Amino acid sequence: MAAEIRLFTCLTDNFGYLIHDPATKATASIDAPEAAPVIKALEREGWTLTDILITHHHGDHVGGVAELKQKYGCGVVGPHDKSAKIADVDLRAGQGDVVKVGGLLARVLETPGHTLDHISYVFDGEKALFAADTLFSIGCGRVFEGNYPMMWNSLLKLRALPDDFKLYCGHEYTAANVKFALSVEPDNADLRTRAEQVTRLRAENKPTIPTLLGEEKKANVFLRADEPSVAASLRMKGADAAAVFGELRERKNKS
Repeated sequence: MAAEIRLFTCLTDNFGYLIHDPATKATASIDAPEAAPVIKALEREGWTLTDILITHHHGDHVGGVAELKQKYGCGVVGPHDKSAKIADVDLRAGQGDVVKVGGLLARVLETPGHTLDHISYVFDGEKALFAADTLFSIGCGRVFEGNYPMMWNSLLKLRALPDDFKLYCGHEYTAANVKFALSVEPDNADLRTRAEQVTRLRAENKPTIPTLLGEEKKANVFLRADEPSVAASLRMKGADAAAVFGELRERKNKS
């Protein structure tokens, strides 16, 4: 039986996610921005939380961990990097490690930049990428603790995944990301198509997530920093891709 994934909103613009293995009844929450929406989603589905997979230490991703662990006695997986202390972690995971959720396998990619400890979870069997605040639809996270080359390398790791993988990210930022991306690539037909989809989805109060990685590769300007046309639009012809990425992120910070 195929895994089941449920998406719901937390806080103001965070996404909460549950991934459930019907064969073993195991259920993981990807991050835990706050406990109440996670509990509500679990009760709606009749599932019991067995695991929490944490991507990074920011409060809007771990705020509900303690309450959920106390209520369900679930195991908590956190990043291997211990420079940022995360309470209630039972298991540390780093690059190449495999985390089990019942019969489901999640491969860990270290994706630092937004924070130094950031990891992403890749469920190859389910073709699902949980990238939290490293990669957003038509965007990427702010670089708070790392540097631009570090973040660019993390994005390259995610971009290398197959086109038919679905991206599940940490926040509903797509509309704002589209607006910025169009300022850089106004003639990108794939981006314009995505912009129309996003406008329609938001008008219907529907999430813009998940999205296919293949579509992101064509429309997300932050994944296209090594495209000569993107460098040219920034008047950075011939510049290193990490430098182009850095300029994009600087401009987005100010937009």
